[in-house]
Formats: sequence, C-alpha cells, structure tokens
Amino acid sequence: MNQSVGMSRDTESESRRLLEEINKTSTTYGMSAVWFLGQESVVIKGGEHVLYVDPYMSGELERKAGFQRAFPAPLHPEHIDNADIVLITHEHDDHMDLGTISAIAKLNPQTLFIAPAHCHEAMLGAGVSAQRLRAASCDQWQDLDGVKVMAIPAAHEVLDEHEELGHRYVGYLIEIEGVLLYHAGDTVVYPGLVERLQAYAIDIGMVPINGGDAFRRKDGIVGNMGFREAAELAAAAGFDLTIPMHYDIFPWNGEKPGYFIDYCYENYPYMRTKVMARTERLIYVKD
Repeated sequence: MNQSVGMSRDTESESRRLLEEINKTSTTYGMSAVWFLGQESVVIKGGEHVLYVDPYMSGELERKAGFQRAFPAPLHPEHIDNADIVLITHEHDDHMDLGTISAIAKLNPQTLFIAPAHCHEAMLGAGVSAQRLRAASCDQWQDLDGVKVMAIPAAHEVLDEHEELGHRYVGYLIEIEGVLLYHAGDTVVYPGLVERLQAYAIDIGMVPINGGDAFRRKDGIVGNMGFREAAELAAAAGFDLTIPMHYDIFPWNGEKPGYFIDYCYENYPYMRTKVMARTERLIYVKD
C-alpha cells in the first residue's frame, strides 16, 4: 500500500464502503446523487450512470511537489471500478490527476474520458486509449449513452483559447436523468459567463470559492472566483442549489465555506446552498 496517499487500513475500508454506497444508490428520473470528495472532485450518479469529475485521489502531486493534503484521499484509485464517464476540466495536477486516471483506465475498459485537447497527450501517456478519449466541445452537447455533456469555457483568471486545441480550461453542463448540473471547474466570472448559464435552467451549480491574490500568484498558484463572486454568480445564473468547492485540500489555497454561506444568507436569504461534508451523499430531487 502506498502510504504517501494516506491509505491506512481504516481509510482503505472507508474507500470500499464509499464505493459500495455509490454502487447501491438508486435514483429515478428527476433525481441525481452527488458525492463531494474534496477540492473539485465529485461523483455524480443518475440512474445507473456514474460520472467522476476531476478525480484527485492519488499521491502524484504530493510526490512531485511535496504538497501535503489536509486529509487523506477518500478513495483509493485502484478501487475505482465503477466509472462510466470521467470529465477533466484542465491539466493542473489536482484536477487532471494522472495517477487516478491511469488506475481508472486500467480497471474500467468501458470508461469514456472527456477533457480539453490540451490534456490529451498526457492522458494518452497515462494509459487512456484514443478510442475512449474525447475533446471537451464548448457550446456543443455530446450524448454519451443517454448522459448529455457540454463544456463551458472557464477563465482560470483568464480565458485561454488555442486556434486548434480550443479552450484550455473548461467547466461542464451535465444533464443526467432530467437533472442539469454545472461544474464550473477553475474559473473567475468573465464577461458572458452569466449569460451563458442563464440560457439554461440549472438545478445544481458547483463553483470554486478559494479566490486568488498576488502572493499566491507569485508562488505560481492561479486563482479562481472568491466566495462573494461565487455567490453573485449563483444568484445571477439562478441555480436552484449551489455547492461551493475548492476550499479544503490545501489550507494555503483554501477558504472557509462559512464565509460563502454567511454572504448568501445576508444577501440572498432564500437562495438554496449546501456545504457538503467530505464523502457526503446528496440526493437531489427536481421540483
């Protein structure tokens, strides 16, 4: 067992328990289940389809950069054998975790991987076959065996679009069993984002809140929207339920989610929000 990932016997059993819960969870049309795994890693289940977004479960980043996670990864990569679709928002190691991607590719011959073209070379090198890897197409729906996915441009402080490779950073709209979710990826609110999102009746919006500043940029840490900006985006876009993300794994690049909740309560007291505990399951029922 690789101790750098933080998997003791107890956490290994918890990893298996969580996967069993995901597999046993059943939803019908108009329902979706969401599990929050830290940072921007989430699992989404609708019907029998299981999606992973930015699964960051390995110790690759810790080994490469010496970063220390605030808590052990809740899933062991070599346990993840239920992934139908994996969505990657961009190539940063805490989002495109090649250790986890490689393990999923080996265990799940049926998994489809969707990622910006900027990520493809690295993912192919990690063992994802070209037949199972698709480009994240912005403003164009992809039908993946009944699950619809569309990439939304993200501005990890700035929009970065290549003439041939497309947008370097993306978020995703995911329509699954009649529920529409938005995973923002790493982004600030850029001109036109609110209007893009207002065009859809989004049930669940998942947005980063860790913000950014000159001191973190000096250390090479690119920023995102802060808790105020995230709350204002949620209100303007009209999300039915908003879940904050990207605040908990690395304390020096985090935020207190209570600030987000306080701001929403004071400014938008009827806006529905949810801070999810690590590995908590949320069952969303569409009105």
